Amino acid sequence: MITLLGGIALLILGYFVYGKYIEKNFGIDPDRTTPAEALRDGYDFVPMSKSKNAIIQLLNIAGTGPIFGPIMGALYGPVAYIWIIVGCILGGAVHDYMLGMISLRNDGAHLPELASKYLGKPVKHVVNIFSMLLLMLVGTVFVTSPANLIESITPDWLTLGVIIGLIFMYYLISTILPIDKAMGAVYPYFGAILIISTLAIGLSLIFGGHSIPNLTPGTMQNFNPEGTPIFPALFFTISCGALSGFHATQAPMVSRTSKNEKEGRFTFYGMMIAEGVIAMIWAAASMSLFDGQTLSQMINNGTPSLVVNQVSYMLLGSVFGTVAIIGVIVLPISSGLSAFRSLRTIAADYLHIKQDTLKKVLMVTIPLYIISLILTQVDFNILWRYFNWANQVTAVISLLVSTRYLYLKNKNYFVTLLPGIFMLYACVVYIFSEPIGLGMGLSRLTYILSLILTIGIMILYWETGKKQKRSLDPSDELLNDQLPIGTFSSNN
Repeated sequence: MITLLGGIALLILGYFVYGKYIEKNFGIDPDRTTPAEALRDGYDFVPMSKSKNAIIQLLNIAGTGPIFGPIMGALYGPVAYIWIIVGCILGGAVHDYMLGMISLRNDGAHLPELASKYLGKPVKHVVNIFSMLLLMLVGTVFVTSPANLIESITPDWLTLGVIIGLIFMYYLISTILPIDKAMGAVYPYFGAILIISTLAIGLSLIFGGHSIPNLTPGTMQNFNPEGTPIFPALFFTISCGALSGFHATQAPMVSRTSKNEKEGRFTFYGMMIAEGVIAMIWAAASMSLFDGQTLSQMINNGTPSLVVNQVSYMLLGSVFGTVAIIGVIVLPISSGLSAFRSLRTIAADYLHIKQDTLKKVLMVTIPLYIISLILTQVDFNILWRYFNWANQVTAVISLLVSTRYLYLKNKNYFVTLLPGIFMLYACVVYIFSEPIGLGMGLSRLTYILSLILTIGIMILYWETGKKQKRSLDPSDELLNDQLPIGTFSSNN
């Protein structure tokens, strides 16, 4: 219990201390006009309150990631706590804040356009592919995971196929609505369900007499029953809740509705901290209620949704447990919606299809949903592995964009460079070792080759950065965030 409560306390302290430093290092300008005001279009660019933006950001980034990920990460034992706490404070929250604020300074631009500006135009095409691949996988995963949860608490006549169809119908209707109608009006209620259900799970766990594992020298080891090594698997298993590239696709959506830069720390950094708290609670619940072998069997036999059901019913009973499951359901449904909404805008920007009529919106949206519907027939665990890979590669790109931004502006860029290098190395090892990559397995050779490639990528990154900086003059837009209005908006 001490580790759980202490970890949550550290996350909150991280928001007030390190989050404040990150905000100061970025250098906010409360008097600067935001894209929500300058590009107001009543659809994607709509000024909304700080509280609505925060709850939209939380529900957009949360999904089932900070629940399913920690459930599977619990197989590694209490060492998972370290990644959630350190990864969230020094990695994920910084990642979310920086990308959200850089987007806010650049007309609400999405990651591909920001990568084009700060890393070079050729990179834009690579990032577009990764971003759209990631969002397609996220959208599909966040259709199948809530569908499985809904099926578990509804009558048998409501089949999985029907539930998937209903979710897609909801997504389609919500995608074509203005953001303040699609999210601003509904998400506060979803957020209330999430917060109440998470608190209920946490309090029941703490005061229910359960033995909550602590992190000690004796438990600081790999407890995975299948012997899967901690590195790099843990850092891909728990992504949302620690560090997730998916968030880089969501922050620009909220940067288009923010009214003041001083709201950024609460909206971007703070909501990532909140996600870390959710991850801590679900990791602790999974470790407390099940041994590793039982937990592994439940995940393999029913996806993590089976664990969600069991945890909810065991801690809260049948009635309140069902309410808790509903609280979990709203997460992937809200994140799935935001994933498809982001996918639509990124695809529209890339294809130069101005999103100013319903016909043009549907022209981009419907083909994306058809592809996703086909992908729902793929095994969930396979989708999750590909999602994890694309997710953390996107996180690396986002951190490198943020590092270049800070470097060009003579700010402390180590705050994003160090987590970026770490995750880059993890991604390279993952690609070398996993069957979805080169399939070499984990060995000394794998680690050495991955290190060499990581160093090579970083040398290239550093040299291009120095060249870019030497070519700038004091009035350059890269230094002063001065862009023509509407540069990156497909709606203008």
